[in-house]
Order: sequence, then structure tokens, then C-alpha cells
Amino acid sequence: MNYTRTQIPDVIICEPKVFGDHRGYFMESFKEAPLQEFLGYKINFCQDNESSSSKGVLRGLHYQINGFEQTKLVRVIQGKVIDVAVDIRKGSPTFGQHVAVELSAENKKQLLVPKGFAHGFIVLSDTAIFSYKVDAPYSFENDRGIAFNDPSLQIDWKLNESEFVLSEKDTQNPILKHAELLDYTTNYYE
Repeated sequence: MNYTRTQIPDVIICEPKVFGDHRGYFMESFKEAPLQEFLGYKINFCQDNESSSSKGVLRGLHYQINGFEQTKLVRVIQGKVIDVAVDIRKGSPTFGQHVAVELSAENKKQLLVPKGFAHGFIVLSDTAIFSYKVDAPYSFENDRGIAFNDPSLQIDWKLNESEFVLSEKDTQNPILKHAELLDYTTNYYE
């Protein structure tokens, strides 16, 4: 696995080594020890999630608070998405900035979205199967979101907003300056 820090150094692109031949391919999609060595801290993933979505479905920007913050390792098994991580840590040098990466079944890239970031994605292909690991369980009471179309974030979702398919919840999220934020000084990995 090759690991690359993005313009926000805490957000990591993970690219597996893919071995292919006439039968298909093989790859390790996750290996704990090399990731820990690269990061310098341990992540205890506790759950794997998967969603299926059609073109234009935008899920996000989501995060959790009050001890339920999540690190996510996300990838696409089928199709193509734009995956976005937004720094929502008050006091961070990259606060309000985002990373947007194309993840697809073809490129097999993964994105490590650490605690302190809101996360979302939009489906660019006809359908997509999105898979991710988390290190904390879902908590309805501590679930929060930020408006996908907050002008201060300047996210290019690659589709026209008229093509977006959103949940009712995701149409109600506040813009960043009105959201409950996380604190940059919190050490999530002790």
C-alpha cells in the first residue's frame, strides 16, 4: 500500500498494490501495521459499512461529536464518486479547507478521513457501491452535518446542483459558521 498526504496532511490517500493477470486481480484493501506506522498512531476500526447509490446521490457532509467522532477509511467497490473531507477543527491551520478525491472501482484509491473532518461524497457513475471502515459506532444523538453547498467551502461536486439527489436531512444542514465544530487542540489518538 502506498500512502500519500494530501494538501491537508491529516487526510491520506491510500493506494493498494494491485496484482492482475488473465484471471482478474488481487489486492490487500487494508493492512493495520503499515497504516499505523505511516500515521504514527493506532486506529481501532470497529465496523464496516456499505451503501449503494445512483448517479447524483450526494451524501454529506456528515460527522459526529461528543466522543463519537469517527475516522473513516473509504473506498468505492463499483462505480465512481467524488469524495470530500472538510476540516472542521476550530483553530486548525486548514480549518474550512477541503480535500476532494475521485475514488473509483478502477483506480482503487481509498481516502483516510480522520476525526475532526466532515465527510461526504457524490456519485458520478450510473451507480456506485461505497464501502468504509469506522472506528466509532453511529450515534443518532451525536450525528451532525454541514451544508454541502456552503459557499465558503467552494466544493466542486462535478455535477450541476439540479442533478443532486439528497436526503431530507442533508437539505437541512447548517453552513460551517453556524455548525457545531470540533476543537483542533483535542488529541483524538492517545
